Amino acid sequence: MKIVRICIVLSVLLAVSIARAEKISLVGATVINPADGKVLPNATVVINGDKIERVAMGKQDAATLGKQVNCVGKFILPGYIDTHVHFFQSADLFTRPDGADFNSVRPYKDEVAWIKSHLDDVFARYIRSGITSVVDVGGPMWNFEVRKTANATAKAPRVAVAGPLISSVSREKLDLGDPPIVKIDTPDQAREFVRKLADQKPDLVKIWYIVDKDHPVDSFRPIARATIEESHAHKIRVAVHATELETARAAVEEGADVLVHSVIDKPVDDAFVKLLKDRHIILCPTLVVFERYGRTFSQQLNLTPEEEKWGNPAVIASLDVTKIPQDKLPQRVKDALTDPKAALDRIKKTYDVALPNLKKLEDAGVTIAAGTDAGNIGTIHGPALFREFQLMKEAGLTPMQILQCATANAAKLFGGETGARIGKLENGYFADLVILNSNPVDDIAHASDIDTVMKNGVAYPADSILR
Repeated sequence: MKIVRICIVLSVLLAVSIARAEKISLVGATVINPADGKVLPNATVVINGDKIERVAMGKQDAATLGKQVNCVGKFILPGYIDTHVHFFQSADLFTRPDGADFNSVRPYKDEVAWIKSHLDDVFARYIRSGITSVVDVGGPMWNFEVRKTANATAKAPRVAVAGPLISSVSREKLDLGDPPIVKIDTPDQAREFVRKLADQKPDLVKIWYIVDKDHPVDSFRPIARATIEESHAHKIRVAVHATELETARAAVEEGADVLVHSVIDKPVDDAFVKLLKDRHIILCPTLVVFERYGRTFSQQLNLTPEEEKWGNPAVIASLDVTKIPQDKLPQRVKDALTDPKAALDRIKKTYDVALPNLKKLEDAGVTIAAGTDAGNIGTIHGPALFREFQLMKEAGLTPMQILQCATANAAKLFGGETGARIGKLENGYFADLVILNSNPVDDIAHASDIDTVMKNGVAYPADSILR
């Protein structure tokens, strides 16, 4: 069978895979499977419907391949997975009034209405970034409708979700009747709320373990313990926001399954590393989010070229704080504009701890899953993942390690039946993959050099996705 000319690869892929009428084989590419670190040159990926039928090297029997697509010179990987996003947040300047209140510029109810009306756009921006699955680790009860909508939408990532965050503190400014964060005061109240969440079949329960002078670590431990015990009784895993070493240690000792941020207050010790390994904890570092509030507020935002091109233009435009009248700027923003160096110094202090901690955990064999905390102010849905990759590289991770964090490891955090069928290029796995023009193992920057994205066996030429 004549192999399709490479100049029309994208159109053929699209037509054939959408039609689903015949088997398709991607021939001659270099296949990269980060799960085991194998790189297969001159390989063939056979796709039958929405599944991968096989991956093989060398000459194949043409009669078994169906429609062949010439992918010589391309690099094929599993679709990327961002394991920490929030669909209830847009990433614009108005999305977290509890952190910076711009209600006088844009009422929060209008912000939420805009977010709900632009979900399809957000979904498409993930696909454009090669991200075929995401984990939303907490939001209002309408999060469960987002999961339902995404999983019924072709040009959308697969979505796992948690419901409202079980918190040690309240966030009244986010409460429009369906709060994303719920303050829980007693273990019994925690158990009752978990039972309410369980009715929605969440993929995770999320604890927001906030510690300050009024909320010491130990004061919330009984509630964390009750939340985790009740969740596990319903066979639901628990993810915990814990950015201090002792908070993270307490969360894991109480039975948490996932830590959704880096430890940023002090270096992790050997006992903590051993605890994570012994408990098979997955950690999502979310390095990018730690710089984006400070950089946005001090007018020093460092969006990557990918974010500039593939992020929502209205969201990006909103991040220019100099467009806001001075009398409507929150004090936090005024302070950052007055002393922008202090903002960068705080970010550097965070990374001086967080990056070595990530390297130590990776070297020790702790499972690291890539994630961004996208939706927070300045952390752009979709392409923020490529800034996360840059920071993971700065921490000392190799390109293959980073790719593993964004595929096979991330699939473990996604979990469930779907998580067991994503993140690898193997027989029976979903046909979710990224076709690149250059080799990301040589340079992780090439991970965004995307030719085509395939999700569920449907191929999308990259440049057509956001049209």
